[in-house]
Amino acid sequence: MTLSRSTLPLVAVAVSGGMDSLLSLLLLRQAGHPVLAVHGRFLSPGPTRDKAEEDLAEACASLGLDLRIFDLTQAFEDRVVAPFVREYEQGRTPNPCARCNPALKFGALLDLALGTGAAALATGHYARLVPDAEGRPGLFRGADPVKDQSYFLSLVPPQRLALAVFPLGERFKTDTLATLASFKATPPQPGESQEICFVPGDDYRAFLQARGATLSGPGPIVLADGRELGRHQGLWAYTLGQRRGLQVSFAEPLYVLGKDRAANALIVGPAVDLPVQGCRVRDLVWHGPKSQWPEIVLAQVRYRQKARPVRWKIEGESGGESLVLTFVDPQERPAPGQVAALYTDVGQVLAGGIIADLDE
Repeated sequence: MTLSRSTLPLVAVAVSGGMDSLLSLLLLRQAGHPVLAVHGRFLSPGPTRDKAEEDLAEACASLGLDLRIFDLTQAFEDRVVAPFVREYEQGRTPNPCARCNPALKFGALLDLALGTGAAALATGHYARLVPDAEGRPGLFRGADPVKDQSYFLSLVPPQRLALAVFPLGERFKTDTLATLASFKATPPQPGESQEICFVPGDDYRAFLQARGATLSGPGPIVLADGRELGRHQGLWAYTLGQRRGLQVSFAEPLYVLGKDRAANALIVGPAVDLPVQGCRVRDLVWHGPKSQWPEIVLAQVRYRQKARPVRWKIEGESGGESLVLTFVDPQERPAPGQVAALYTDVGQVLAGGIIADLDE
């Protein structure tokens, strides 16, 4: 959403206690917009989380702002945590942060924020929204190439992004602390958040076992020709492309190439076998008219990866479509369950979806 001083709508700002959301709030207020601090409680209360909310409320009070806390613990469990567990049970590698954005932050939390009278919800994401000639917002990469979070936002429908504000889109993460210091503001939680907020210590294996997930047991580790090299501890504990932790001996380093769920076998091979021709993407969110796409677009299939050129083809009927991507140059296999985001060469997001299977 493009905001101007003349309209001055109320903007709700999703604050977590970290530096990025605090800076977003301060920048909007400095620009003259009335702001409302909102916080989505995603995780069950406990001594540490209670203290974090108290610190956040105190920080907002020091700025002369009230804090509205919305209890979204059940929605978070139903829409993010439970699907995360189910994906691992089915042998895939999910991306819960990317799913949280459309389901919770720009889903349930946005709806509650609008219910307060706010016209939009601002967050601390490093991404840009640029309106087209008809005023429709286009999602673009943030100016900071290191911190850009457009990949994680690619599953948020455009009609929801039309109600979003990203004050940090043109900024660089390395400047954040200095800018906060100029405001004489200190975030209550100055450190970076952990990778998956609901997984203690980022140990997803221990988390899944503690949840009592229905997980596959030990089975054979095999080469593509069927030769058995050892035993794995459960297909769910491995990711495609993984090298470490296989604990098998071979003449050269081995990587996870695939999972045969029917045989409960983990398929491994040398680096030369890692590249694949493409992948199929489902659960698609479209960010621009497909009729205007060039023949070759850029696809990012991992967060820490440079987008690479692909040819694309749409299969299936509207509402149940899949997107077939063919890499111009074969690349290391992505993991089914992860996000594929498509871009133009100027960083505009064209579509986002979930990788379903690979074309070897």
